[in-house]
Amino acid sequence: MAAALQRGLQAEGFAVDLAHDGEEGLHLARQGDYDVVVLDIMLPRLSGYNVCKRLRAEENWVPILMLSAKDGEYDMADGLDLGADDYLTKPFSYVVLVARLRALLRRDAGRRPAVLTAGDLSLDPARRKVQRAEESVELTPREFALLEYLMRRHDEVVSKTEILEHVWDTFDTDPNVVEVYVGYLRRKIDAPFGRNALQTVRGAGYRLAGDGG
Repeated sequence: MAAALQRGLQAEGFAVDLAHDGEEGLHLARQGDYDVVVLDIMLPRLSGYNVCKRLRAEENWVPILMLSAKDGEYDMADGLDLGADDYLTKPFSYVVLVARLRALLRRDAGRRPAVLTAGDLSLDPARRKVQRAEESVELTPREFALLEYLMRRHDEVVSKTEILEHVWDTFDTDPNVVEVYVGYLRRKIDAPFGRNALQTVRGAGYRLAGDGG
């Protein structure tokens, strides 16, 4: 089920890291800057309850959606009382899961901006919308994920390797695919508007100008 969820969320444009036990999940949550955590309760080595409890004890407020086959009202109350933001019981609708994840992203506006901006370029992660000079820009899920990652790190130089890790979730893909998708993005967010926001830093990677180019 975890692998199926990973594939589905990636198809929606999310970059997804997968942990197969509670200790690995806790380590990833501590080390990564995640938008949201989907946390199963019945995990090997460390339960989802304990993962959630430890993160909250460390004042890690990443939004957590718990998944569980336990559908009793006390089970749900325990998860929420420990600090989970939402709780979904199995079997669940994938459409509902994605809708709840997007709701958590909107609700998390206090920790990070609800809408990312770079000059007159804006990206709304929860509504999956991009605008340039108040005009809508249609992007594929992969283009959207790439732009979101670059906008979250605007004015920083980001290497192809970092982009592959966070947007493609792999190091095995040909790095040239990044160059191809950067070209796709430029033709949609820069060229039609006479801008140069997405810049190549020779020998180092790419940078998205915080002023929108």
